[in-house]
Amino acid sequence: MTLSEKNPMAVAHILIWMVLVLLSSRISVSNATATDIACLKSIKASLVDPNNYLNTTWDFNNNTEGFICRFLGVECWHPDENRVLNIRLSDLGLKGQFPLGIKQCTSLTGLDLSHNKLYGSFPANISKFIPYVTSLDLSFNNFSGEIPSNLANCSFLNDLRLDNNRLTGKIPLEFGLLERIKVFTVTNNLLTGPVPTFNHYNIPAASYANNLDLCGKPLSECPGVAEKSKVGVIAAAAAGGITFTSIIVGIFLYFLSRGVAKKKAEDPEGNRWAKSIKGTKGIKVSMFENSVSKMRLSDLMKATNDFSNNNIIGAGRTGPMYKAVISDGCILMVKRLQDSQRLEKEFVSEMKTLGNVKHRNLVPLLGYCVAKRERFLVYKFMENGTLYDKLHPVEPEIRNMDWSMRLKIAIGTARSLAWLHHNCNPRIIHRNISSKCILLDNDFEPKLSDFGLARLMNPVDTHLSTFVNGEFGDLGYVAPEYLRTLVATPKGDVYSFGVVLLELITGEKPTHVANAPESFKGSLVEWIRQLSEGPLLRTSIDKTLLGNGFDDELNQFLKVACNCVVENAKERPTMFEVHQLLRTIGERYYFTTEDDITLPTDAGDTDFPDELIVADATTK
Repeated sequence: MTLSEKNPMAVAHILIWMVLVLLSSRISVSNATATDIACLKSIKASLVDPNNYLNTTWDFNNNTEGFICRFLGVECWHPDENRVLNIRLSDLGLKGQFPLGIKQCTSLTGLDLSHNKLYGSFPANISKFIPYVTSLDLSFNNFSGEIPSNLANCSFLNDLRLDNNRLTGKIPLEFGLLERIKVFTVTNNLLTGPVPTFNHYNIPAASYANNLDLCGKPLSECPGVAEKSKVGVIAAAAAGGITFTSIIVGIFLYFLSRGVAKKKAEDPEGNRWAKSIKGTKGIKVSMFENSVSKMRLSDLMKATNDFSNNNIIGAGRTGPMYKAVISDGCILMVKRLQDSQRLEKEFVSEMKTLGNVKHRNLVPLLGYCVAKRERFLVYKFMENGTLYDKLHPVEPEIRNMDWSMRLKIAIGTARSLAWLHHNCNPRIIHRNISSKCILLDNDFEPKLSDFGLARLMNPVDTHLSTFVNGEFGDLGYVAPEYLRTLVATPKGDVYSFGVVLLELITGEKPTHVANAPESFKGSLVEWIRQLSEGPLLRTSIDKTLLGNGFDDELNQFLKVACNCVVENAKERPTMFEVHQLLRTIGERYYFTTEDDITLPTDAGDTDFPDELIVADATTK
């Protein structure tokens, strides 16, 4: 006998219960649908979408169940429910500020807005907008301001990426209490101060690279490290679940944050280190050129507003670069070397050598200064900034580089590198070529910057991995053999320069190719190699250059670039050969007059003398 025959009333009760459950579930889904639809509408309305990705794919006139789950970049809990689980809008060219409407996506666990053009500061109470996220990627944008400590309240975070922005101030120490964090990166920002102590996972030093002045494990020790170690012990105990200690830590961090806020109010620019050398005003700046006015440290302090963060025009591996306006109206660039291991006597000796390294396509090194433990280099100011900024501006529509200008820059830079490799005494391997270390003067004449810095920073084992090829850790510039051997060679420079040539002719970034298929995740070189295997290589050329009467020059230029980045280092040309090839392409433009590059008889890769300087370029 069936249940319906035995007890029809029980069956009726079960059916009624099932209907109620389904109705309540439908109500829940409906509520989620309304809020999530409002969330996506708000995001679409708040962001500028110049490529019409959202405008064409986010159609809110559709009323079918789960329709928003088919939107570009939207992932749902289930295809038949409009409850948004992840939003992934990477590399769409979106502009605007952090979308506050995202708060209405109440089930959101993943947010990826990386590789866009978003700007402004993060909401101070950001955890209220994304309380349940496990993955947050806001990298490769133009976000500025401080990282809100409130983000530490997102206790489910596993993956937090804030790299390649313009973030300032300190990294909140409260991040050390995020028990689930596995990936954390803030590279290529303008951050200062101690880094958090993560108790459950080891965050590598590379995650903090290319900031202004970070310290603490796994980086160099901070001043007063003994006191900071106590903070780490307390944080570790809190993470272990000791309730009483957690309360103590909360109180301590509260007063610590108030103290930090007070110090920030007193010193908003974060340049307290500069105040420690104010008592050394009598120190002279050693100048190499008589045409430059005699200066003292006090003049540099005044010219940079006490090395204010507002005067920073670039930040690299070895330290920030400041714009200095001297009282007589002269404009200079001053690099502060951070963590230089050279003693004063050794440093001065090295500077005397580098001061004699002069070429028309090298950024003129005008002088240097030693004040206590600080080391400063003084350079001539370059009015048009870096090649990288000209090729990849924040607003792509303002890029204005015609073919003759790009060819002129390529030839001039090749001339400087060939001179460093073959004619300079001592000969120099640059080791860190990128479009960010090629500066442009008032006439857009290229000037290669910061040669010799690796030698200044570390007097021993300069061939080792202290400095990795590629400004700001861009692996797109790194020669493959360097990753295997950690030995810098002239052919490694040729490879890196070849990547710059590819940037010039394609307009693409070395590690992020906008015109490649969405599924492609490789570097610019890898993309070019894929295209070269078929008839599509020509499609990589910047479309603004084609059809203007110099297509043959473009094809020759692209061939030179491809030869520079071949896998086998021995098959690459020397910089002397690269320079000669580029000069031939640009003969009709009369860029060069008398050539100053000659090929010595000992120009092989392994014939560099013992006194070779291995250089590092870090100007942004």
